[in-house]
Amino acid sequence: MTGNLQSGCLANWSMETMLDPAKDDLPLMANTCHMLVKHYELDLDVDFKSQVIEGTIVLFFEPGSKSKKGASALEGTCLSQSDETCKIRASEPCHIPVTNVSARSSKTGYNDFAVCAKGEKDTSDKNGNHSNGEQASGISSSKNCCDIENHGSEDFLLVLDCCDLSVLKVEEVDVAAVPGIEKFTRSAKLTDASEELRNLRNQIVHELVTLPADRWREQLYYYTRCSQAPGCGELLFSTGTWSLEIRKAEIKAPREFPHAIRIWYKTKPQGRSVTWTTDQSSRPCVYTVGSPINNRALFPCQEPPVAMSTWQTTVRTPSCFVVLTSGENTAEPAQLQEGLLSWYYYVTMPMPASTFTIAIGSWTEVKKQSCTADIWTNKEFSFLLSKADLRLIGGSCGHVEYPCRFQNPAASSQLVIPHRVFAPLCLRDRCAEIILELIPQCLSAAHATLGTHPFSRLDVLIVPSNFSSLGMASPHIIFLSQSVLTGGSHLCGTRLCHEIAHAWFGLAIGARDWTEEWISEGFATYLEDVFWAVAQQLPHDEAREQQELKALLRWRRLRDEVQNSEEELQVLRPNKENTGELSESGTCTIKHGLNAEKIFMQVHYLKGYFLLRFLARRIGDTTYLEFLRKFVQKFHGQLILSQDFLCMLLEDIPEQKGFVLSVENIIETWLDTSGIPKPLLEESRTWDHCRLVQQVNHEVTKWIQVNQRARKRSKRKRRQDEVAFQKLLPDQLVLLLECLLEEKTTLCLRTLQCLEKTYHLGEQDAEVRHRWCELIIKHKYTTRYAEVETFLREDQAMGVYLYGELMVNEDAKQQELAYKCFAATQTQMDVSSAKVVAEMLL
Repeated sequence: MTGNLQSGCLANWSMETMLDPAKDDLPLMANTCHMLVKHYELDLDVDFKSQVIEGTIVLFFEPGSKSKKGASALEGTCLSQSDETCKIRASEPCHIPVTNVSARSSKTGYNDFAVCAKGEKDTSDKNGNHSNGEQASGISSSKNCCDIENHGSEDFLLVLDCCDLSVLKVEEVDVAAVPGIEKFTRSAKLTDASEELRNLRNQIVHELVTLPADRWREQLYYYTRCSQAPGCGELLFSTGTWSLEIRKAEIKAPREFPHAIRIWYKTKPQGRSVTWTTDQSSRPCVYTVGSPINNRALFPCQEPPVAMSTWQTTVRTPSCFVVLTSGENTAEPAQLQEGLLSWYYYVTMPMPASTFTIAIGSWTEVKKQSCTADIWTNKEFSFLLSKADLRLIGGSCGHVEYPCRFQNPAASSQLVIPHRVFAPLCLRDRCAEIILELIPQCLSAAHATLGTHPFSRLDVLIVPSNFSSLGMASPHIIFLSQSVLTGGSHLCGTRLCHEIAHAWFGLAIGARDWTEEWISEGFATYLEDVFWAVAQQLPHDEAREQQELKALLRWRRLRDEVQNSEEELQVLRPNKENTGELSESGTCTIKHGLNAEKIFMQVHYLKGYFLLRFLARRIGDTTYLEFLRKFVQKFHGQLILSQDFLCMLLEDIPEQKGFVLSVENIIETWLDTSGIPKPLLEESRTWDHCRLVQQVNHEVTKWIQVNQRARKRSKRKRRQDEVAFQKLLPDQLVLLLECLLEEKTTLCLRTLQCLEKTYHLGEQDAEVRHRWCELIIKHKYTTRYAEVETFLREDQAMGVYLYGELMVNEDAKQQELAYKCFAATQTQMDVSSAKVVAEMLL
């Protein structure tokens, strides 16, 4: 998410005090420069009746960069790109199933939870937050937070990102009690001496989290065993609006703090990280919604991107539900008892906690009738295999050690990774018709363009209608809106390509600073066009024409957004020269991170896309794509800043260096300035010459003439005037309707009816139908208000601003329709969407 990062030493207590929850700034509270999570072990029960997820999370830590450098380092600043704490970004390792799943003993974990939870005194406040009775009044003092090493004066305070959670208990985990754990100790025998035992536990965790990549099975096994170990003492904790603060008496420094802790907690029904709703078949479900607050209302975590970790997840649900989550393995549920299943997933690649995704519902797997699609795709794209792969195989990776697919020849030659599709039962046939055929084509096209797939498998889920976006990509799983299922394959194909592109840009390569969203969304938008052209096997000239048309549509959207938004929200690198810097402890504030309207803005998508397009035109498409493959090979598994990409680009193509293509000029023109960049203004004048655009302009002229004649002539005369209209592509239809919307002349009823019939507008994709709904509203086509109502109910990912159109005309029937639709969908609507719509209706 974008916004201004506030640098400097910010005490957690003062940040919590200064931030007004009603305002739109988002705090990242975790003190990652002192302690860094390396692994999460989640063990959860889901209760749909109470709409609560309850259980434990065990966090395994390593001291952060400040602690490693010693107390003297506190006088400096936290390096933004130095050791493993600041350069981890993982691409997914090679998938090998766990061979000893029984060691997890999910049933044991369930019983352990019941024993530990039973009899706990409820110390919750009126908001459901908890703390333990021994909490000292000084726990939130600035001295505790800023003077972390503080030369023995106060206890060290661990701060995690957390909100909308009821924390019940926090305890240290006795990892030394795990049978066989002696292999992770340097000493021959265990001792009961307090300090030595504390050091021994931390040493065990250190040895466990630093195991080499080829011992990943063993590492997962012992993570599980350690997470099931008994507690060895409760820790003091306090919950705030945005944080969970934990300390242990007499522990003064991070390196002495317990490196394995267990947190007992439960979510709240109104928690903002997950949505409890019903699917399109009216069955209950719950899923994570991503931004703006990511997962801190699902589990206590460290949100800053630098906090890269692996995880294991065990989820218990009634047997009628399917659990999908970010995991390398294709989970097979284990039956614990009649009516109760346990689902287990894991990842061995370090990723930020914000990328974790889960969806639980009565999903139906959409099966293909045959495997002809995969066979056809691999055959058609096989000629591109050597071209893509030979450039990527070989050389060493620049990320921290993990089982990396980029170093696996078998993975590198895999054009289409294993994939599954899930949907509500009522959408199964539609998904089988559209999505199953598209996924292998889009995956093959992505491989032909960038090479090795960073992830070993993929699940695609059609989420409920209240999902606020057309799609969302997470490790191993993509959410798609039902809006992509109508009107043929175009919208679904382009959206799939966009989300698949995030596997490389956004996941395998991530932004080191959250404010640089364009690194994820700009690249995905640019590559969406490239992948889709390859997937359709378009000739070069045809692909170029379609991309020119798409550029014009995006230009129009960007131009409108720049004209109607605050200037500070139009800057792609709002922190400018301070981008990537961290505070003394690692805390920061994301300016406007909770701004509901900003969530719907497309500036970082569009402006980022146009920057990449500008560079491709200057350098040449072929050379540019070859460079992107090199860039992926070098930076996969890492976090980057804008200048990392630009510097490597200009170093790789030195003949292009100059004033226009200097790093400084590009950053100033495209990233650090609001408004429309001058090079984009110049290019925008050329798109009217595109053949596909000219076709639309001719059709617009015809429709204006038809409308003029319809307003003047009799019914009998009109029937004698037959006009031949050309068949248009979906993007051409979007442009046609946008041009007609801009006409000041009213379109008469006959024209609207003819327009609808000519292009079958009610059957087109959601992008086209959205413009058609705008025309219906503008020209008060009352007999089609039902189509607007259907769109607002079923296409919530795109319908938000139609409410504004209904209100702006001050027409009683239209306003009544807006109120009616909002009343029907408000309780299920995404929180940000509901807030924006409510403001429109006031």
